[in-house]
Amino acid sequence: MSQPVASETYAAQLRRLAELTARVREQRAEAHTWYDRQCAAADRAVADAAGQVQRAEEELVAAREQQERVDAEVAHLWQQLRERLGAGARRLGGPPAPANGGATDPVLLLSRARDLLDRAGQPGELPGSVNPLLALSGVAGALLAYALGAGARALGVGYGGDLAVGMPVLALVVTLLGPLVGLVPARMVADRRHAVLGPRPITVVLGAGLVTTALLLVLGR
Repeated sequence: MSQPVASETYAAQLRRLAELTARVREQRAEAHTWYDRQCAAADRAVADAAGQVQRAEEELVAAREQQERVDAEVAHLWQQLRERLGAGARRLGGPPAPANGGATDPVLLLSRARDLLDRAGQPGELPGSVNPLLALSGVAGALLAYALGAGARALGVGYGGDLAVGMPVLALVVTLLGPLVGLVPARMVADRRHAVLGPRPITVVLGAGLVTTALLLVLGR
């Protein structure tokens, strides 16, 4: 038969059991707290990752839309360039491929290209090398007007009567308009060179026409 346990030893064992039970309860509470914190951190990490994925998808959609707009604008500008170059555009082929590693905003590059095309499409001034041709246009216009005036005078003399009085006046008016007639071929020259008929070319044409008209009127007396 076992010996009875002393009351003090039994009480000590109960106190130790109570202490162990309390410690286990504390450790269990700490474990639950740690677990809840880890779950909350994991939930926050999942929510952040989901937000990042959503933002990445939205950026991808925006980037694709921008790429489509840029490609369409590139094709439009390239078509304008081909139209400006005319027959020489056959050697160009398709639009150039995007440059690798380019960090420049494509919208800015397209804006610069559009400005260059707009400036290239604007007609410029006729070069000074065409001044002889412009002067020849003025001379030809004066000669043509003088010839028409001479024909009108001859017609008036041939028919007599009122025509003999009115035709010389008409002939003089036509002759004096000779310098302006030279602007017609000069305008054709400017159009073929995709240029404007500015003040300098007009002055050259009118100057040559006026000199020619004056000489013809002096010689025709």
